[in-house]
Amino acid sequence: MKIDMNQEEIEFIKERFYLCKERIEGLEGKWELPEPYLEYFSRTGLYLKEMIELFLNLEQLEEKKDWFQKKSIETLLAENHVLYQDILEENYNNSFTNPKNAVEKFGETYGKLFSFLSTELRSLVVFAYESDWYLFTIRLELFLEIYHSFFEAFEEEKAEPDFENIRQIIYWFISDYSEIEVENRILEQLDPAGDFTYEIIMNRDLHDLSYLFEYGEYVTEQELKMAEHINQLDDSVIAAMADTYTEGFRMGFVNGNKDLSRKKVVNIRYSLGFERVVKKAIENFEKMGLKPTLYRAGYSIFNKTGVNKVGFLGANPNKQFDYDHKDDKALYFDKLYMNRRLEILKTTYEKHKEQAALFAGPAVIEIFGEAPFEPAQNSYAYTLSDLQQKLSVEFAIKAGDITNQYIKGEERSFTIIAFPTPAIGDDFKEIFNEVIRINTLDAKLYGEIQNTIIESLDQASFVEIKGMNNNHTLLTVALQPLTNPEKETIFENCVADVNIPVGEVFTSPVLKGTNGILHVSEVFLNELRYENLEITFTDGMITDYRCTNFTTETENKKYMKENILFHHESLPLGEFAIGTNTTAYVVTQKYKMADKMPILIAEKMGPHFAVGDTCYSHSEDVKVYNPNGKEIIARDNEVSLLRKEDSQKAYFNCHTDITIPYDELGELTAIKKDGSRIPIIIEGRFVLPGCEELNKAFVR
Repeated sequence: MKIDMNQEEIEFIKERFYLCKERIEGLEGKWELPEPYLEYFSRTGLYLKEMIELFLNLEQLEEKKDWFQKKSIETLLAENHVLYQDILEENYNNSFTNPKNAVEKFGETYGKLFSFLSTELRSLVVFAYESDWYLFTIRLELFLEIYHSFFEAFEEEKAEPDFENIRQIIYWFISDYSEIEVENRILEQLDPAGDFTYEIIMNRDLHDLSYLFEYGEYVTEQELKMAEHINQLDDSVIAAMADTYTEGFRMGFVNGNKDLSRKKVVNIRYSLGFERVVKKAIENFEKMGLKPTLYRAGYSIFNKTGVNKVGFLGANPNKQFDYDHKDDKALYFDKLYMNRRLEILKTTYEKHKEQAALFAGPAVIEIFGEAPFEPAQNSYAYTLSDLQQKLSVEFAIKAGDITNQYIKGEERSFTIIAFPTPAIGDDFKEIFNEVIRINTLDAKLYGEIQNTIIESLDQASFVEIKGMNNNHTLLTVALQPLTNPEKETIFENCVADVNIPVGEVFTSPVLKGTNGILHVSEVFLNELRYENLEITFTDGMITDYRCTNFTTETENKKYMKENILFHHESLPLGEFAIGTNTTAYVVTQKYKMADKMPILIAEKMGPHFAVGDTCYSHSEDVKVYNPNGKEIIARDNEVSLLRKEDSQKAYFNCHTDITIPYDELGELTAIKKDGSRIPIIIEGRFVLPGCEELNKAFVR
């Protein structure tokens, strides 16, 4: 835990820990409850006993690395998989963490609650590996409090306890401990001190793959193969990968007209196996005056972000498990809790405002290549009520507003780069090399070509986009008018700074006059697949949406509202862009991996449209310029301008890019005010003079 505790506090929490340990061990074989509750508490008690043993074994080690290094990789894999065995796909149907199994055994009310509790208790793995006495102990206490409520009810009333009483135990556990959990999570992002992940990366022999098991994350053959491949790369290749990544971060500040010298901390996010690259990146960042923070992707109800993983992470044991529990807050989320959480967030940032001001932003290494995930709808899982959906939207907006007061959008930046994993198939090594080539394409050449495209777009009032090959997109996008074309431009020339690789020009479109249908036959967004995704825009706002993933329209709309609109009733078209990275597109087609490409690269392989906030969210008033010196004036739209009246009406805290691939793009044409047309792409090929170089990739 990042929060400092004095010796007296440490001794007190240890005393509480050992009391819980004694109580759980004393109850073994004596859980005095009728079925089916006996099964739940006895099985869960056994799991807790195993976690306590793991915690103490790890805590008592003088050098944790020795405990791992003396074991074979096969043994480490077996021990690691035991920690996750109940949620692995082959065991999930019989796990209490599966809402369906729990509801069938305990009924809907207690089944969902027990599934929630079992899921939360899985976070004990993390606290064991990080030797966190406090966060480990309070969860043991939660379990025992719920057990005693059941025991007393059956002993005194000969019946199960009132459900609301049990729900209130969980409610107040979450409410009472939010203060310390929120502060801990914020410090994990802002404070580089005492980071056990840094110790692993910088002070281990990374050629000894036992280090992968020190995190406590789920490890598979894929992470081992990834680390082995990275270890085989020449130092010069590692340096090139890290330099591209860290220089992109630096250039985000330069091109965004922001002062990096005022910052001291960068948050690095990555997947296990990339430690050698991360180590070199840390050295690069430290030369810039930036210390790294490296926090774990969400693992508890206090810090999960739905199905999205933010932070460092290992393999995902079961994506369906994550999907089933994305709305677990439905058990407790109400207006009172929302206001308390916002108050805690504000108070915590105020307490650490000096550290927050030094935070430069995240630098992210994404991975891709895993089999696409199509979630099954689990009707037994928690879902947010209509009121909770509205509160969730309100919370996200207000929380984003608070965060931006202390980590100001106009002062921070980011960068993202992506690489394939061995899961992508037998051509992994070839694909990996191709991606390195894609990530290091000639930015100067692309900048010149993209400037040609921008010069044509700057003459236009609208852009018309039409689909082909069963794509029925028919969309008109309105553009900001230029008053001084000699010094101003509408589109940003993106040449591989914050978004690596190179290959797009983008703008914030005018909402009024942006009308029509956006359609893609298949697209993957935030690791979820959408079939025949279709969105209708009226004056730039979503007025209808559908897909064909499920058998009913209701299921399809629910799927999109939860995962694209994030419970908002509508979203604006926050970005319109033209991707120019035909090299990435051809590589994708060659290896038949369109369904596995991350949006970071996929957005460069055709025109894309982002629903939600603009690319300049919270930094619209910072002047930014293209390499040719022209100021990009299209940083706002009619919604983001509402920040001048009420910032909570201006932002949605989401931004989802949807790309039409070249083979579904019939036409993209700039239309001038007088109605004359400048074709840019026809039938998937660039036809604008000066863009011939982009088509060469198609014939290689």
